Amino acid sequence: MRIRATVAAVTGALALSAFVVPAAQAADGSSYTPADLAKAARAFHAASGKSAFSSSAAEEPYTLDLTFSSVKVNNGKPIVVGTTNHVSVPVTYTVTHGADVDIHADDFFMDVDIYRGSFDSPTALQMGDDWPVCTDSSATVATCKGTIDIYPKDEFLGLTNADATTWKAEGYAVALNGQDPDTGDVTKIGYVAQDRVATTKLQRYSKLTVNASPEPVVKGKTITVTGKLSRANWDDHQYHGYTGQAVKLQYRKKSSSTYTTLKTITTNSTGNLKTTTKATADGYYRFSFAGTSTTPAVNAAGDYVDVK
Repeated sequence: MRIRATVAAVTGALALSAFVVPAAQAADGSSYTPADLAKAARAFHAASGKSAFSSSAAEEPYTLDLTFSSVKVNNGKPIVVGTTNHVSVPVTYTVTHGADVDIHADDFFMDVDIYRGSFDSPTALQMGDDWPVCTDSSATVATCKGTIDIYPKDEFLGLTNADATTWKAEGYAVALNGQDPDTGDVTKIGYVAQDRVATTKLQRYSKLTVNASPEPVVKGKTITVTGKLSRANWDDHQYHGYTGQAVKLQYRKKSSSTYTTLKTITTNSTGNLKTTTKATADGYYRFSFAGTSTTPAVNAAGDYVDVK
């Protein structure tokens, strides 16, 4: 994995300080820490466009002839994250650029990341572990594949419950063209940032359990079905009951592959579920949750009951 920074604060003025720390260097203990990464990423957003490279209006990078299109984060699906697990999702897009822009140059850097809040002052940011891989489809068009890598417990880029919402994606590219960003000719550096190229949602991973008893049971007798709906809490990295949520009790016969809904009940103050139904035939009982904007849908694994 590469630890990478985009734009960092240097001697009181924003400057393009570093883009890549090779994997070998990072493994040996890079001078760039996750703190640098977080600060740099936020500085990139806070610096309005060209001013990120120089405090002097007379020394600005030129606008790079490159645009992003057809951006998809996680194939258009929400990004579902638990309490501790690293989640990596694909990001695909097309870049169209001028004939003089070499996107494969060693000192050319480009990516799409996601953020929450405003472009100039984001409240949260997520990006990929590595730079994207791009394949030319013509001399001026390429298709690119990257990732967004989320570590919910990361000290600097970790999640809070407020992050379960819609995020915006932005693309940026920098062509150093052989220039040292600190001592070279800034006007020969190309730069472009394109905001709101896509949106995506982050959701809190959900769990749903079920237990139907007694097993076996006499036909016509009462079956008690219990369970619990819980979801990831990104503030304390534990799973807690999801309260006040409508959940369906569903049943399918042993000979069927289709569940039918018997009733809808609501989780209590701890996320627990409890209801009863009459035994009719051998089959499976499960709870089914349709999901909310912050929490994905989930079905409990069916619990088989033998009816005598």
